[in-house]
Amino acid sequence: MKKRATLGFEDSKAVFGLLRAEQRPLEEIVSDFASIFSHGRQFIPSFSLSVLLQDKKMLSSTQRLIAFAILHQAYASQKPSANPFINLIISAACDVEAEKCERAFVLQLLQLFGSDGSNNGKEFLKQSAADYIKNFDPSVHVFPQQEQLQQQYADKGHPEPYSSPFKDGSIKNVVADPDVPHGCDANSSEFDLQPGAKSKVGSGDKDETMLGLLSNIALEGLGPHWSRPIPPRLPVQDDELVWLNPVDNHELLWDDGMCVDTSRGAAVRDLIAKALKGPLVPAQQEQVLLELANDPKLVYHCGLTPRKLPELVENNPLIAVEVLTKLINSPEIAEYFTVLVNMDMSLHSMEVVNRLTTAVELPSEFIHMYITNCISSCENIKDKYMQNRLVRLVCVFLQSLIRNNIINVKDLFIEVQAFCIEFSRIREAAALFRLLKSLE
Repeated sequence: MKKRATLGFEDSKAVFGLLRAEQRPLEEIVSDFASIFSHGRQFIPSFSLSVLLQDKKMLSSTQRLIAFAILHQAYASQKPSANPFINLIISAACDVEAEKCERAFVLQLLQLFGSDGSNNGKEFLKQSAADYIKNFDPSVHVFPQQEQLQQQYADKGHPEPYSSPFKDGSIKNVVADPDVPHGCDANSSEFDLQPGAKSKVGSGDKDETMLGLLSNIALEGLGPHWSRPIPPRLPVQDDELVWLNPVDNHELLWDDGMCVDTSRGAAVRDLIAKALKGPLVPAQQEQVLLELANDPKLVYHCGLTPRKLPELVENNPLIAVEVLTKLINSPEIAEYFTVLVNMDMSLHSMEVVNRLTTAVELPSEFIHMYITNCISSCENIKDKYMQNRLVRLVCVFLQSLIRNNIINVKDLFIEVQAFCIEFSRIREAAALFRLLKSLE
């Protein structure tokens, strides 16, 4: 954001103090101005004075003379056309509505440009502003036309910069007080605040107001905002492509498998792949069990998935027990249990479950669901020989769970008792029934 070119508070106090020095000689005021503001810093205070001069109600008569003297003498060492305020000075000398003493004073300032540098032409600057107005004699002054002054002092000046319509439509930095009636003299004593009296419209501390204006007048006025809304997009036609703006905010992801030894567990993977297809020889089983015992994390790299578990259980139940034991803390163990419960009941599946119950702590819901599935399988099988064989296996399996306190008989008492009564002709079912009665 561009910083506004304004006077600081201390500089504003200095300028305003010079304006109020109406009893001091003008040449002393101009000299003080040059000592306070170096040549490179004189433009901003001079511009602030020019803004105040454009409104005749802002400054008193003496303050206006002091301001014109500063604007002229600040650039007196240069040619008239180099003075950035020469047009304002010429216009003030030709303003028929201005006071004659002010016009005469400004005209004398212009005439200093044509003097030979002697002090004879600067005698009027040795007076104070108040003395100049008091001793002014209008009969000795002749006021030339503006064209003549323009040609004489500003004909070789640089042309005014281009002024856009937006600048022409801007609001001035200083506006008239709307509370002061039209045609009323704002400098009249009737607007001065009297002690204990009620304030009137337009009354107040004028000096404080002037000081605030000097501190806040910027080089730019309040111009109209040039609104430039974003034009709407044209509708997309059916026969044209839609423009895509892909987002290229790619995030870097660390590859945890980078530089990992891919040969790790290669032997175990090969043996597990064989174990899914058929029983392994004892030496191969021992090798798998030894490798898993030495490095339990190999179970995550052996290539086993929940979908392949039934094949491993039927072909190599001991290896299945060892793998499931190592996977007991894995997030996927629930999927393995689900597959184990829903697979076809067999001697090997019951062996795996029975060994797991003694090796790790299994969820009670899993055990109950597996027992229910076993009982249901026995009831639904049609082949009497296979039915009797499975009933014997289930009864032996349940007796093992009860004697090892793996299950609470009360949770499944009714269901197991009905199973025993249904198959009471089988010796193992009768033995299981007697065990249940002994626990009541």
